[in-house]
Amino acid sequence: MLLLFLKGALLGVIITAPLGPIGMLCINRTLERGFAAGFSCGFGTAVGDASYALVAVTGIAVFQQTMSAATLPLAIGGGLLLLWLGYRGLNHDPIQAADIKAGGLLGTTLATFLLTVSNPATILSFGALFAGFGLTEETRRFSSAVIVGGVFSGSLAWWFFLSGAVSLARRRLPQDFTGKVLRATSYLLIAFGILALGSAAYSYL
Repeated sequence: MLLLFLKGALLGVIITAPLGPIGMLCINRTLERGFAAGFSCGFGTAVGDASYALVAVTGIAVFQQTMSAATLPLAIGGGLLLLWLGYRGLNHDPIQAADIKAGGLLGTTLATFLLTVSNPATILSFGALFAGFGLTEETRRFSSAVIVGGVFSGSLAWWFFLSGAVSLARRRLPQDFTGKVLRATSYLLIAFGILALGSAAYSYL
């Protein structure tokens, strides 16, 4: 169970770490209004990620026989997805922060949750990454709850780290801080992509 939780947490970080519009919003809100304002952006996203993870594990449980037959292609797809996300991050145009009207903490949390769940591509990413990390067989009720809890915890931990680091170093951040974060997370995704492909090859060869 601990290993499943850690795998779920790792997936939560992987899904969340690529710096996109919500990440930029988190950084901007932290710089302008402090840690709580920035973290509220991430909290809504973490709830959205956990919701999609729940949908993914439920779908895997329902279609377990079909998913088992497609485990290898999905695992390869998950590894390739990570490589693509890393490559895109290294070759991406400057990212604009998400535009939301909410100003309070609760409103910001709700707005970022809705932004997160409005992207249906996330559910496909979870399905591929679950296969890439060998989680398609772990569809029992308790196992699924552990994985979803891990995803939420990993995503939340990333947002806590990002908003906390920005808050602590807000007056000392370099001009290209967001670029450095984007490059670091992109290289991390590429490393995880290589690891996922290697794991798939080791398991099925």
